[in-house]
Amino acid sequence: MKSWIVTGCVIVSLWTGIPAGAATPTEVRQGPQPIKPGDVGVGRRVADLAFTDIDGHTYQLSEWLGGAEGLENESCDAVVFAMTGIGCPLCKKYTPTLAKIQRRYAGRGVRFVYVNPNQSEKISRLRNAIATHGLGDVYVRDDDEHIAHALGAHTTTEVFVIDAARTLVYRGAVDDQYGFGYSLDAPRKNYLTDALDAVLDDRRPTVSATTSPGCDLYFQTDPPADASAGTLTYHNRISRIIADNCGQCHRDGGSAPFALDTYSSVIDYAGMIASVVGRGVMPPWFAADPKRETNHVSVTFANDRSLAEDDRRDLLAWIESGAVEGDIADAPLRHADVPSTQWHIGKPDLEVQIPKQFQVKATGQMPYKHTLVRLNLKEDRWVQAVEIRPTDPSVVHHVLVFLKDSRDRNVDIDEESGFLAAYVPGNTFQRYPEGMAKRLPAGSDLVFQLHYTPNGTETSDQTRLGIRFSDQPPRRVVKNVGIANHRIKIPPGADNHEETASLVVPADVHLLAVMPHMHLRGKAFRYDLTAPGGSSHRLLDVPSYDFNWQLEYRFNQPLAVTAGSRIDLTAWYDNSENNPANPDPGTTVRWGPQTDDEMMLGYVEYFETDELVGDSPADDSIDTDSARLIAAFQKVDGDNSGTITRQEFPRPLLFGRIDADGDDLLTSDEVLDAAEIILPLLGR
Repeated sequence: MKSWIVTGCVIVSLWTGIPAGAATPTEVRQGPQPIKPGDVGVGRRVADLAFTDIDGHTYQLSEWLGGAEGLENESCDAVVFAMTGIGCPLCKKYTPTLAKIQRRYAGRGVRFVYVNPNQSEKISRLRNAIATHGLGDVYVRDDDEHIAHALGAHTTTEVFVIDAARTLVYRGAVDDQYGFGYSLDAPRKNYLTDALDAVLDDRRPTVSATTSPGCDLYFQTDPPADASAGTLTYHNRISRIIADNCGQCHRDGGSAPFALDTYSSVIDYAGMIASVVGRGVMPPWFAADPKRETNHVSVTFANDRSLAEDDRRDLLAWIESGAVEGDIADAPLRHADVPSTQWHIGKPDLEVQIPKQFQVKATGQMPYKHTLVRLNLKEDRWVQAVEIRPTDPSVVHHVLVFLKDSRDRNVDIDEESGFLAAYVPGNTFQRYPEGMAKRLPAGSDLVFQLHYTPNGTETSDQTRLGIRFSDQPPRRVVKNVGIANHRIKIPPGADNHEETASLVVPADVHLLAVMPHMHLRGKAFRYDLTAPGGSSHRLLDVPSYDFNWQLEYRFNQPLAVTAGSRIDLTAWYDNSENNPANPDPGTTVRWGPQTDDEMMLGYVEYFETDELVGDSPADDSIDTDSARLIAAFQKVDGDNSGTITRQEFPRPLLFGRIDADGDDLLTSDEVLDAAEIILPLLGR
């Protein structure tokens, strides 16, 4: 029997730069950083702001600060203005923290004003958030953004502390518990409470200003006076970019924390869109451009989510130039979203659910959860499609489902043995091309590994798995293996520590996909392929690894690899204090199952070239052609509805010839059946 040979070696290095040949990484993790107070208005007198809360009560800042005559009962020693929003994920995480701080200082002369500048958020949802989290002070809908303008607010998580003389004494983050790309179980620095304690003790805060990672605010400018029909507008261009690249997740009922399906919602988050698109962290796709790699094997990815350069340029230019709405007559057709009860893979042949609900707390971190599901299968089955559906996707970071021998009663898993199904937001299901399937052996059970991320509200989840089986044994058996290095040892304070692992391929195979996996200290990851003759090619380069997105990188076409080739993995880790997600920069980090531990694990999905199971013709072009058709189908099916409408199809005149059942919707099966029509269009 052939075996996969995995080797690992430890390289103890404290490099200060990026490894030779690597692209400069985008900083995907960002925490609050101290900034120069004078540059952001700290020390200046704040204008006498007037505002009205959502219940219609009016207030004047001077009525609270300065001891106005006749208002002794209203006067206080400090006022906190807290920017907020019910859609921004970091706002949602910080809402319980703010409510707790508000209650802590309520009897000490401190008033809180919560300021919401988002026009698209309904009053009913604001009231629900207030009631849920106990925001008992003043909540203001800042529709005209006059408070945000007066304070010079930058993000929806920023807080401002104003003393009795109306002097701005602190602005910035609440604390450092949450930021872009990380969550801590508890804060290490408490900026807001430290500032309040200082004001109440008549001293200056030790830290007077910080950055505040959150959703960037956007202050819309007036449209240009010469705006014409040729102007870049929301309706004639931007709405299509958003729908094609963001709409799958950013929709009502989607996995993203807020919808981007109207002009007003896009305006509310235009600043954030510009930030994440400009930094390259949204849409979530972290592979380096293979065209920039001199030794990159000629591969493209079927699930490439990166923005086309023209789309990226136009989106950023539109925001920069004032975000003109334009004529609604130029808007694209609206397509109905897939109902939350509908499976993307179609009705499953087998549906299983984890046996009990897991309770997800409101704040902090949670360890991985593992649970066993009994299947009682009497014979082997062939898995053609899988889909994982959390009951509360807002708190599910990722899910992996592993096979387990039913005679084994525990829930321990072997990561290197590969997985049956995987879930991350935006990548919830997998269909295999015709003639390919995974084996689900008789006597197998399932172990679910679930990682939950609290989002500010206590909730529960009871994830489901749907499986569609192939009626006949497939021609190709899809397999999955993990290449791991269990001997990793990351020194304290190391900011660019390197580890490696290798796998010698024992048989001729075709690679289908790869998926790197590290934890909070993971920084960058590479897959390199070396042929028996010594030539080396790069399969995947992820210069900026983001633990929050356990992405699979699926090749457009199966990649032939000869026996004796070696797959080399290289991973880099940041165990320094400059990594805001780092649980403890002072410890040596080794392999372990929880997020505070670390892993070096690279999954490879493949089929063995000479292993033929079913009776279908032994023509390798069938696999390649089917893979190309499925990849083309998934690219056009931008909303992952499992169907393509006549309007979405790039050749409408051919639509009727392919739509076999005449329902004005194309399925993947109909596309595969029409291979002889479609393949010439793809350049067969």
